[in-house]
Amino acid sequence: MSRIGVIGRRLYRGEVDIDFVGRYRLWYGLSGVLLLISVLGMVVQGLNLGVEFKGGSVFSFTKPASSTIQDVRSTVEGAGVHQVIVQDTPTRWRVTTESLPVSEVSRVQGVISQKYGIPGNQVSKQIIGATWGGEVLNKAVIGLFVFMIAIILYLTLAFEWKMALAAVVALIHDLVITAGVYAWSGFEVTPATMLGFLTILGYSLYDAVVVFDMIKEVTAKLGTTSKMTYTQAANNALNHTLIRSLNTSLVAILPVAAILFIGTTLFGAGTLKDLSLALFVGMIVGTYSSLCVATPLLVRLKEREPRYLAIAKRLSTTKGGSAVKDAVPSGKSKEPAAATATSPGSSNGAVAASKRKKR
Repeated sequence: MSRIGVIGRRLYRGEVDIDFVGRYRLWYGLSGVLLLISVLGMVVQGLNLGVEFKGGSVFSFTKPASSTIQDVRSTVEGAGVHQVIVQDTPTRWRVTTESLPVSEVSRVQGVISQKYGIPGNQVSKQIIGATWGGEVLNKAVIGLFVFMIAIILYLTLAFEWKMALAAVVALIHDLVITAGVYAWSGFEVTPATMLGFLTILGYSLYDAVVVFDMIKEVTAKLGTTSKMTYTQAANNALNHTLIRSLNTSLVAILPVAAILFIGTTLFGAGTLKDLSLALFVGMIVGTYSSLCVATPLLVRLKEREPRYLAIAKRLSTTKGGSAVKDAVPSGKSKEPAAATATSPGSSNGAVAASKRKKR
């Protein structure tokens, strides 16, 4: 515990210097594994699209005292329905089925009413067509593309296109990993989930902009006589914003974690569950990507510019010269022998100089 306290104090004092940029191979390898697992999840498992996207029928009614999930599922399947998903809330059952004709919807409504002694008008029904779900999905995709274009334009004007490219790569990285978590966990993808996706894009972008702004400020001072490369300056800027990024992420994640783990288990907040999982995963991955994906990628792009290549080459040459100088064996001089040889004339001059000092 004391060790953790020491690390925490060093973080707040800015005494920790983590080589984020220099370990880019480690971060890229970790991101590659996460992306591969996420893509496999979407290919093998697939996303569990909600009824709002694929269409279907939804029945909702007050929860009888003796009813269970299996009992409700068996009752609805007994009415001739094949795809039945039962969701438990504190006071009501929500049953989602495949798209049903109007006549079958009325029949299922009657079966539920008869089984649990509920008046038919108290069993609410909702029919959602696949066409409407497709429109929702198309609008979500259009919104995502508009958001990405706006990001590229803003970052290009405020910073430069290389920072815009690094930020967009980090955003795509966050989206794919979050979608992979949904695929493997089986959580339902609803319109609330899409709102969560757009929210984490904004959060991740904010974190990246904070880091890029500091990098821009620090690297603007680099010149032909600089004593550090662009990589070193960017890493220095990253460490200066580290505690701010961690604090922002922690403050944002705590209430989202409360909604996800407490609200959904104790209060049965189903809609909030769809939203909070996207926010929870996206905030963690977004903080990681702004530090370990976007910044190393930006540095790789910037180090190829002639200005920063010249700085790196000059510093590398200077360090190499120092190493050669230090490597000369003791007792051997790099000066020519003629410059160090002592002639008789010079010896006499030295004797005369010593006599004058004695006088």
